[in-house]
Amino acid sequence: MERKNLWAPWRAEYVGGKKDPGCIFCPPEGPLPDEERLILYRDEKVLVIMNKFPYNTGHLLVSPRRHVAELEDLSREEVTDLMVMAQHCLRILRKVLRPDGFNVGFNLGKVAGAGYPDHLHLQIVPRWEGDANFMAVLADIRVVPEHILATYRKLFPHFEALRKA
Repeated sequence: MERKNLWAPWRAEYVGGKKDPGCIFCPPEGPLPDEERLILYRDEKVLVIMNKFPYNTGHLLVSPRRHVAELEDLSREEVTDLMVMAQHCLRILRKVLRPDGFNVGFNLGKVAGAGYPDHLHLQIVPRWEGDANFMAVLADIRVVPEHILATYRKLFPHFEALRKA
């Protein structure tokens, strides 16, 4: 039987445990453009960033700007802002990527799978009928059919319009 390889060299950074210093949800204002940081939207209340190690194309992370770990520590206004932004994200993803469904949720705490347990964030993962998410179970590999910057460039104009509205 011939052995076949599925190469995902971009995953080496994740598998190797290398993380950017600091909190990705508290990016400093500075010289890096938002595209390099994969930031689609930010205002004084919320941040929307693309997951650098996505489960699927269009995997977004929505967080409050305030650095807080626990959902119950958010103010009512922060919860509202987070959920309203999640609604905007879903509308944009439906329009641009046309998924068949979504996984939406929080991983609170390291044992629950939070990559950044000190800053809570809502994960929005578009799903398509027959997508290849079984690969993660079989081989710790994810199949993402589109380059992350191509997806960023499709989504960004919609978030820019939201920012200007």
